[in-house]
Amino acid sequence: MTILAIETSCDETGAAVIKADGADTKVRLLSNVVATSLSLHAKTGGIIPEVAAREQVKYIIPVIEKALAVLKNPQKEIDAIAVTVGPGLIGSLLVGVETAKTIAYAWDKPIIPVNHLFGHIYANWIKTENDIEIEFPAVALIVSGGHTDLVLMNSHQEIKWLGGTRDDAAGEAFDKTGRLLNLSYPAGPEIEKLAKGVEKDVYRFPRPIIDSNDFDFSFSGLKTAVLREVQKQKVLSEENVKDICYSLQEAVFDVLLKKTFTAAIKYHAKSIVLGGGVAANQVLRGKFEQYTIDHLPSAKIFVPTKSLCTDNAAMIAAAAFFNDKKVRWQKISANPELYFD
Repeated sequence: MTILAIETSCDETGAAVIKADGADTKVRLLSNVVATSLSLHAKTGGIIPEVAAREQVKYIIPVIEKALAVLKNPQKEIDAIAVTVGPGLIGSLLVGVETAKTIAYAWDKPIIPVNHLFGHIYANWIKTENDIEIEFPAVALIVSGGHTDLVLMNSHQEIKWLGGTRDDAAGEAFDKTGRLLNLSYPAGPEIEKLAKGVEKDVYRFPRPIIDSNDFDFSFSGLKTAVLREVQKQKVLSEENVKDICYSLQEAVFDVLLKKTFTAAIKYHAKSIVLGGGVAANQVLRGKFEQYTIDHLPSAKIFVPTKSLCTDNAAMIAAAAFFNDKKVRWQKISANPELYFD
């Protein structure tokens, strides 16, 4: 099966082509094109939905054309069109969904609607040079700007949501802290850079609900804790900022580790899967790898390459292949509030 996928849930505009068949345990990526309006949003310290959607209207056709350039006869070779239907910004979602419906109608192809959250998980099912099969049961952690969720996968057809954020997601905690520290948007990469080299957890910020008897998360209080420290200082020194960034990372990552591995041990996971923009953080990756060795050596850890952690259409295509529920173009619509069933 050859799938054209479209992803426009937030500010990126993505299109990708993948190829796989029923015997494949992972999909082969033929092309993956992403256009972003990040530079515009960096000026305002966050995403303005109307600006994002307007930029996506400009980008969508050129991005799709570039992704399809790997095929000699796209109309003939494409078997289905996958598209993100939610969650996300309604204007952005509509750009992708309506474009996908138009192509499906013109080419007489079925559509596979995809939940963006599952896309982040399935970024791990794209073939790489050193391919290792992901065994079930698997515990998946989605950790991004808008979501922090734990999911149990007993198979591609049997997926159960275990818990999620009650308020701010992990990436949101980074971005809000970034505003307090006057860092550029998105703040996650800069926080990681500033924290590098710091060796002591000076501020020891709270680890919200780390010992609760569930798999939920709560990161809104971290911003308040950072705010208190900022208010204590008349002028923040470079050292203060670096120490705050390090202590924030330690607090967030401790919670992610504890909750994920508690779930992995409880459900006898053979694989631990990470996805989402925060999963691009090298410190987080290293902690998960070491924690697996120390606490669950029977399991394997999987994290996508950095380019597949942030929003992209390749992950949407992979999710579509393993959850192949084709419908006609008339049957899909954007749903910004879509979550786990």
